[in-house]
Amino acid sequence: MAAEHVIVTSTTDSETAARDLATQAVEARLGACAQVVGPITSVYRWDGAVQTDQEWRVEIKTTADRVPALTERLRQLHGYDLPEVIATPITGGSAEYLAWLTGETAG
Repeated sequence: MAAEHVIVTSTTDSETAARDLATQAVEARLGACAQVVGPITSVYRWDGAVQTDQEWRVEIKTTADRVPALTERLRQLHGYDLPEVIATPITGGSAEYLAWLTGETAG
């Protein structure tokens, strides 16, 4: 059975950009809430070389049916050529919280 609720994660290069992604997602009801975490250190391969950069992570709680629209919105707003957008299923939690999450993301 597929999860009804997910956490969509992305990273960006500044706290301001991360706050903007979080705010835009919640304002558009594509996410019920979002947290900005950082700074974090990211190590990754890009253009054939290992890179190390400071980034900020955005974690957006939403429903599974909102993931395609949220993914598209993040891609439109994001400053990266290839933004990280990963949806992780929420497999449990407070029924009241998950009901709130569903209500806040109802289109």
